Amino acid sequence: MKINILTIFPQMFQPLQESMIGRAREKGILEINVVDIRDHTEDKHNRVDDAPFGGGAGMVMQYQPIITAFRENDMGGRVIYMSPRGKKLTGELAREISCEPEITILCGHYEGVDQRALDEMEAEEISIGDYVVTGGELPAMILIDASARFIDGVLSSRESALDESVYSGLLEYPQYTRPRSIDGREVPEILLGGDHGAVDLWRFREALKITRDNRPDMLEKFVKDRNFSKKEKAVLDELGIRHQ
Repeated sequence: MKINILTIFPQMFQPLQESMIGRAREKGILEINVVDIRDHTEDKHNRVDDAPFGGGAGMVMQYQPIITAFRENDMGGRVIYMSPRGKKLTGELAREISCEPEITILCGHYEGVDQRALDEMEAEEISIGDYVVTGGELPAMILIDASARFIDGVLSSRESALDESVYSGLLEYPQYTRPRSIDGREVPEILLGGDHGAVDLWRFREALKITRDNRPDMLEKFVKDRNFSKKEKAVLDELGIRHQ
């Protein structure tokens, strides 16, 4: 997958050289092309923004440097503008994006981007949530990381991506590792007995509790029209969770 990034702060993408994204780049699974929009401005003062027509606070990123950078670097594929007014990034959307052979991500700043640039690139707008951050770089990295996990070879196994809490329908149960006792805190005894069926049921119960308390909307979707085993139904009843 080729990932093009248009930004005025290319140094912010250093983290993409590390961890699983960095390893995927080394393997040739991901190609990441970061382009500095400022390198393509025709302004003698190296500016890429100006005041908005109609007045108002702040500045707007200009059409010319964005489109010149886009064209001169032969960018294409699915074009995405990280924007708080866009549709919300979900696991389903991240998986859809992961199937694209090439994407181009525009990172905005200031009060936004000249709409004509978005229209020219036929950009779709995607948001990471109902809040505003200082620029599009961090949202772009979130989109890249969330999507890359679905690409074969990026994680250690295909199951790693699909078994994560959000994708399984429930938030993740608590995890523990050695030592089994520290600062007076113990690992739950059920995890030490070797009864995998009991462990699975315990994890199911804990995941239900965490999802019920933190994301009741997810829990409602999870239990709807789902077939549970007798033991799972007993856990649901124990927790007072209605089911079919």
